[in-house]
Amino acid sequence: MNHFLELEDNGIRYSFENALENKKKLLPKLEEAKKYYEGSFTKAEAKSYAKTLADLVPASIDQLEINKDSVAYTFRSSLNKAIDKYFSAQKTNPKEEARFAKQSAKREKLIAKGKTVDWKVVPKSVYDLDELKADIMHVVTRLEEKYKAEIAAAENFDVEVRGIEIVDFFKTKASQVVYKVTKAMAKEKAIKLMEEVGIHEPRRRYNQYPFEFSGGMRQRIVIAIALAANPDILICDEPTTALDVTIQAQILELINQLKVERNLSVIFITHDLGVVANMADEIAVMYAGKIVEYGTAQDIFYDPRHPYTWALLSSMPDLDTSDKLDAIPGTPPNMIYPPVGDAFADRNKYAMKIDFEKQPPMFKVSDTHMAATWLLHPNAPKVEIPKIITDRIARMKQKSAGGEI
Repeated sequence: MNHFLELEDNGIRYSFENALENKKKLLPKLEEAKKYYEGSFTKAEAKSYAKTLADLVPASIDQLEINKDSVAYTFRSSLNKAIDKYFSAQKTNPKEEARFAKQSAKREKLIAKGKTVDWKVVPKSVYDLDELKADIMHVVTRLEEKYKAEIAAAENFDVEVRGIEIVDFFKTKASQVVYKVTKAMAKEKAIKLMEEVGIHEPRRRYNQYPFEFSGGMRQRIVIAIALAANPDILICDEPTTALDVTIQAQILELINQLKVERNLSVIFITHDLGVVANMADEIAVMYAGKIVEYGTAQDIFYDPRHPYTWALLSSMPDLDTSDKLDAIPGTPPNMIYPPVGDAFADRNKYAMKIDFEKQPPMFKVSDTHMAATWLLHPNAPKVEIPKIITDRIARMKQKSAGGEI
């Protein structure tokens, strides 16, 4: 491995120094090119000069750069395009001038005869040849300035940093490789995944249609599909929707099992706070496309700080709830036309004037807990958490102390 890293460093150093030396050699040529294109030339002469100049550029490109030099790579095409545009304008401008003069004379002649003229002369569309010539020189100047900046920064070049970048690049690309497999290999992989997610008799089930599977089994198949590419992160978007309580529990147990066996990180997207309470280590509460509160499960359920989090918890029933559940008034905002200030302000009974004027930043509650509400500002009035939530927190703490949960 050390030998490989040594060879890599030598290759990086050679590629960089070779490209740097060629950049230095090219700079006088670019300066000459600017003076050349300031003068007079035919299209054939301009094209020939551009070819000679552009042929020198590839040698000045560091082939081991991760972020490719687009200015250098596109130099030939950009220069030729600017030259073509300049000479095209030389042809079209006189024609356009003649057309405009002819139409103007015709219109004036008709008006002089006292005739009604109900049409206008189309404005002439001509190009500024000086600007187009400046565009040619701009292509050359842009490459010259870029190379001057790179030569000036060359003393800060770090071979080891470039080596790390290259290794990381190959690691990323390697992780994206999808190997070609035969149909038989794909079938065996599918059957193995079906077995892993708890599908009984997977070899027989393999040939069945979706309508022959129950809702819970279909959800298991979807999880198997997600696992086929060996992901590091499993994103579960409403994984328990439309499933009965028993099947929900089985699916959540399966996801927890896979998380441990495959060392996965799992992102749950759900409106079911019961699922959140049982599954999540960290919770992000979102409203109108933005995170409004973030913290551990302990933070969110035992010390909520955002009014939207209060509203969610107040609307969630449990076995001991005797009070009337609160509903969140109003409707979510139309985010095609985002509201000024806090998106939750119209539905927030604790909203202050500033909520309708300015979006709140994330205020730090603790090292693990943050919330985007002006109520956490030092100058904000003191607001008590709703009683229905404090009662629920007290019950949860009591059950936790008694070993019930």
